[in-house]
Amino acid sequence: MSTSSLSSPRSRPAPTFAVFLPQAGLSWEALREKARLVEELGFDGLWLVDHFWAGAVPDLDFLEGWTALSGLAAVTTRLRLGLMVTCNSYRNPALLAKMVATVDQISGGRIELGMGAGWMEEEYQAYGYEFSPMRTRLAQLEEGLEIVTRMLRDSRATYKGRFYRVEEAPNQPKPVQAPVPITIGGAGEKILLELVARFAHRWNCPMNSAHEIERLQGVLASHCARIGRDPGDIVVSEQTMMVLGADEEAFEAKLSMAKALLGHFAEIDKVAVAGTPERVIAAMKAKIDCGVSDFAILFGDLAMPESLELFAREVVPALREL
Repeated sequence: MSTSSLSSPRSRPAPTFAVFLPQAGLSWEALREKARLVEELGFDGLWLVDHFWAGAVPDLDFLEGWTALSGLAAVTTRLRLGLMVTCNSYRNPALLAKMVATVDQISGGRIELGMGAGWMEEEYQAYGYEFSPMRTRLAQLEEGLEIVTRMLRDSRATYKGRFYRVEEAPNQPKPVQAPVPITIGGAGEKILLELVARFAHRWNCPMNSAHEIERLQGVLASHCARIGRDPGDIVVSEQTMMVLGADEEAFEAKLSMAKALLGHFAEIDKVAVAGTPERVIAAMKAKIDCGVSDFAILFGDLAMPESLELFAREVVPALREL
């Protein structure tokens, strides 16, 4: 795909803040109210996840991501909405393009399309998807991105690949947005970041790779140079673990909670932005200085109201003054 088919993303006023909220254990009513609070507090977006259950607790309620986004699109007015990230393997890309266009229509042009190659082998097996080797899944992701991009843009889409094909496929109505912003998450240097250079409006760096984000931006810039794309057209985003407390006592309680809830997911002492508002502001400023202009924040207490309110009240104003 030529880079001429990609429009530049929205200008990068920086910084922007979204809440990354795995929907584990949330009823529809609870998710709806959480989204309304996130919007009311002035966050820019809300990301759910594209999984079917919550890891070690498979019997916990877990709403399907795109269906939930459709509901949230109808009950919010300003939040940008997406999945961090849609697993390419779980839906035929032509169907996904139709879903994206539909939910963008419902939202009035607020959908963010996150895309990834998939990783949770036990989920693939349980739901009957073939878990191919990583290189194959990346090749499938490339074809999926080709088809989704064409179907969101063109009056008719044709593409014949090794894994997927469409023939003169219509997709009406088109999304409100032209283009729908595409986010690709991951840190694979040879293939994944090359796909970012070719297809994405935003690159989201996983929290476990955030310590290398400056070097990875250099890798991405090299891929952009090879295809003649300005890397400045790509928003640099980070998946950020955050543990925030109003004072030291509150912070220690939140840290214990984060380790209990999310310690299986990440080494919180190593990867989290953690502390009182003053320490969090300093750490976030350092990330902004490294080129990050968008944050998908996973709060260690799974976005309890007091953490959302404290961040919105004390941290965001300090960072938006930069």
